[in-house]
Amino acid sequence: MRKHYLDNIRWITVVIVVLYHVFYMYNAEGVLGGIGQITRLKVQPYDIFQYLVYPWFMPVLFLVAGISSKLYLDKHTNREYIKSRTTKLLVPSTIGLFVFQFIQGYVNMHLADGAAELAAAGVPKFVIFLIMVCSGSGVLWFVHLLWIYSVVLVIVRNIEKGKLLQAGSKTPLWLIVLFFFPIWGAAQILNTPIISVYRFAFYFVFFMLGYYVFSNEEVMDRLKKYAVVLIMTGAALAITFAVLNFIIRGGTNYADKPVNRGPLFAASAYSGSLAMLAGMARFGDFSNDFTKWMSSHSFGLYVFHYLGISTVALVFARNALLPAPLCYLLSLAAGFVFGYGLYAIISRIPFFRWAVLGISRKKVQKKEEKKYV
Repeated sequence: MRKHYLDNIRWITVVIVVLYHVFYMYNAEGVLGGIGQITRLKVQPYDIFQYLVYPWFMPVLFLVAGISSKLYLDKHTNREYIKSRTTKLLVPSTIGLFVFQFIQGYVNMHLADGAAELAAAGVPKFVIFLIMVCSGSGVLWFVHLLWIYSVVLVIVRNIEKGKLLQAGSKTPLWLIVLFFFPIWGAAQILNTPIISVYRFAFYFVFFMLGYYVFSNEEVMDRLKKYAVVLIMTGAALAITFAVLNFIIRGGTNYADKPVNRGPLFAASAYSGSLAMLAGMARFGDFSNDFTKWMSSHSFGLYVFHYLGISTVALVFARNALLPAPLCYLLSLAAGFVFGYGLYAIISRIPFFRWAVLGISRKKVQKKEEKKYV
């Protein structure tokens, strides 16, 4: 049976990502990437939303990706898994950059005046285009890491021959709590400088825990019994992290060291992920027309939403053409319009749907066949 709660976690988390990126674009805490503060407020109280969700919303997606990999590999070979992951993940995050995502790079460079500075310095246009391509990767960092993790998983599977998975099914609750320590330890290593989102070890632990531990029904049955406790713990730690770093410390950079390598960040990331996983497994394991639609469009929303938000920031907010509240609202609307709209268009165009969204011809043929069943 399909685990509907995993689908619901994905689309709900992606919606949270959209909301986060709106606040992130105009944040007043000095977190690099957006255009910064556009209000005249000394403190933007709503910026606390970033602190409440940032530690855990990407870890839970890697956790779910690990669980989903186990479900896929139950019915497919390692070769089929790598082929599928390559089409779905590697193609959009490499070929897709040249086909479409360079547009995001164009917007990003103009937000930071990078294009004008490079042109003034006499940098050849072809080189500027390549820089736009690299800058256009944006939210696809998640896809980059996930493909790498998928390859590593297959290597590990070939070595351990199912023994780790069998051991994972017997994981007691006390050991689940102690997994905090490898998560915290992983947060200290394999972090790229400047581009702080590429945390190879940190997210890898979540992915592998998803595959080897939380994909087991026995473990999830134990977690569901404590869903309310886990939700309360996750909420308490998220609030503690937000209060400490936003209110008490006056708005620290939550996305970079030393904050994102501290024990409180790791605890909030892990507890928030467990809260979402256990809570949705117990209370959100259902499906209806709305959740099916949201789930089937969540990848498109993730891939394209930031282009809408950043385009509004470049055209309207950066030039102060609209009041700040309208810029926020328009950015939010554009995130969903671009996300769903571009997905609806590009998913119907041959080659582009493969290059940008990783939709194979085989998958399209299956969809067509269902119409006549």
